[in-house]
Amino acid sequence: MRALMLYLLITAPAAAQVAVPTASTAEAPICTDRPTKSNFACTVPKGLVQIEADGFNWLTSTAGGTRTDQLLFTNPTFKFGLTSSSDIELNWVPFTRLRSRDAAGRVSTLSGVGDVTLRFKQRLTAAEGAFQLAVLPFVKLPTARLGIGNGKVEGGIAVPINYSMPGGWTITLGPQLDVLADFDGQGRHAGLSGLVNIAKQFGAFTLYNEIWTSQNFDPSGTVRQYSYDVSLAWLPRPTLQFDIGANVGLNRNTPDLVAYVGISTRF
Repeated sequence: MRALMLYLLITAPAAAQVAVPTASTAEAPICTDRPTKSNFACTVPKGLVQIEADGFNWLTSTAGGTRTDQLLFTNPTFKFGLTSSSDIELNWVPFTRLRSRDAAGRVSTLSGVGDVTLRFKQRLTAAEGAFQLAVLPFVKLPTARLGIGNGKVEGGIAVPINYSMPGGWTITLGPQLDVLADFDGQGRHAGLSGLVNIAKQFGAFTLYNEIWTSQNFDPSGTVRQYSYDVSLAWLPRPTLQFDIGANVGLNRNTPDLVAYVGISTRF
């Protein structure tokens, strides 16, 4: 493993960074909203296209004696730079499969397309700098069948905050307000989520550690989720990134494990 890491570092000199990528310029290394659940304040440079996708994503959870596994076959986000400080983004799962097994051993499956999420990111700070701030409103459109999605329009706004420090360290905060459909489908309620992400750059690699929480204030009862997320990203060249990671649930309301590999590119 040490020999492999050394080989990758030697063969990728163009991607050797002195800090985690956070800049929004065409000359800077690709800056993405993956891996982990965090968003970065950087935007896609004007006129350029960026694609960020899971190559494979597996989620497993157990509740009430029923185990549920969900597979996402890719999960691409397409981005286009509108101006030097803003971009528009579209996320869509082209195919997902749910498999549930209850305590009696009965198995059920459900498959189809996922929901569509449209996002707009406006960076509020300079293209390069230690402190980065953006606003990220979004809306989810119900294109998935019931059981995969809830059939409701939902939305919200995220505020990505990044601070880069000497030594290749970057701290990311991710407060987010959601407007969610009630579980009974009769109204709307608020949800809050947040995270603290600490990233460290090692040559062409970046290691991310993150604590995430979500508070869903549904009228039928508040659902609280917590997870620890860890991932590793590799830049073999400035416009290409590979990543691998896992999210570990910290309470019974959170999926036990989410594991994924991904790829991002800009052109």
